[in-house]
Amino acid sequence: MPAEEVACRERLRGLGVEFEEHKAESDRDIGCSIPYPLVLKSLGKSIAIAPGAELNCAMAEAAARFAGNVIQPAAKAEFGTDLKSIGQASAFVCRPRNGTRKLSEHAFGNALDIASFTLADGRTIEVGPAPPDKDAKFLDAVRKAACGPFKTVLGPGSDADHSLHLHLDLEPRRHGGTFCQ
Repeated sequence: MPAEEVACRERLRGLGVEFEEHKAESDRDIGCSIPYPLVLKSLGKSIAIAPGAELNCAMAEAAARFAGNVIQPAAKAEFGTDLKSIGQASAFVCRPRNGTRKLSEHAFGNALDIASFTLADGRTIEVGPAPPDKDAKFLDAVRKAACGPFKTVLGPGSDADHSLHLHLDLEPRRHGGTFCQ
């Protein structure tokens, strides 16, 4: 395993992230590849992710840092309670982007789709086109804050494919910019 992969795993352990190593996956015919995948079980000491998310280490680290540094404080500020878990809708999937031949960042374990957030008090905030006002304020804050740490952020209102989840990925963009919709 390359040194940067080893170092990334050490950073994840330092953040309290629970993960399992997974075998490399690739499909030469399609072009999908994730050489050193992880399956995340948690995004830190107190934030679960379900089901487990298969990601590359850089995306796993970005998701863990974002959950701990942004989503957790936003939940506390808006709802007065901690974030307990994140419901993920998609991580590694060997497929092209919908309607195109270009591979999705999911095909490299470089994207995570979040469908819901569960709070310590048992309340669940679903990502969708018309959430209740308090949920909408929280979801809007999370979505806006994601634009920067992630290079692509899509969700309800961007297109029909992203109406029920937040899509976050680390695809490098021209000029180092971001695409947030």
